[in-house]
Amino acid sequence: MSLPRPPLPRRAWLQGAGASLGALWLSGCDRIAEDPNVVKALSSAEVLNRRVQRLLGRGALAREFTRADITAAFKANGTVNPPDADYQAMAANNFVDWKLIVDGLVERPLALSLDQIKALPARTQITRHDCVEGWSCIGEWTGARFGALMDLAGLRPQARHIVLYCADTLGGRKYYETLDVVDVQHPQTILAYAMNGSPLTVAHGAPLRLRAERYLGYKQAKYVMRLEAVDRFDHIAGGQGGFWEDQGYDRYGGI
Repeated sequence: MSLPRPPLPRRAWLQGAGASLGALWLSGCDRIAEDPNVVKALSSAEVLNRRVQRLLGRGALAREFTRADITAAFKANGTVNPPDADYQAMAANNFVDWKLIVDGLVERPLALSLDQIKALPARTQITRHDCVEGWSCIGEWTGARFGALMDLAGLRPQARHIVLYCADTLGGRKYYETLDVVDVQHPQTILAYAMNGSPLTVAHGAPLRLRAERYLGYKQAKYVMRLEAVDRFDHIAGGQGGFWEDQGYDRYGGI
């Protein structure tokens, strides 16, 4: 199906990076990360984009669509079936024993079952997933409001970022991602457990994945296992704030 034309400013910064980047952009994530000139150009665009989004305000919403706009076959990005033995065991047991750990700079560390997460304040939204590989899909997501979950844990004043640790291993490294606390509190930032009215499939990140709708696809971490509130992240993995960020991507990744 054809997709609606994206409203500005969701992709305007991509055009601002220069038409000469188009071929590399469409060639895939790893090709982009390997070219220092492309990374530099995208980083410059991201600095401007981050400033614009902050000026627009914390509550500015990404466009939402109708059920008629939902893509029939939503493409699964990144890992589609984590080979990790611990994840495979949980999936085989329908995630009955799975727990989301919430710790770090919080007053009340948590270990929540999927049912407990489903009991938290929730939100359903129909939004577009924009991938740096050049494709987009529209889907409906239902999940716990990330901000409400962190309120339950009680963020300490020094907490500035939330680290999302994931179950999948990619290229010999565990996948992870970070969001600033201000973006965690955005109304469209959720921890999704359902897609298009059904529980998440393994390919789309079961049992829990991030949906932060003002960000590109590589920020939408799947297979989330743990949330850690931190004041800095330069000591974690490659120190840049995420799996792809450690390969050269900009940390902000906003659209």
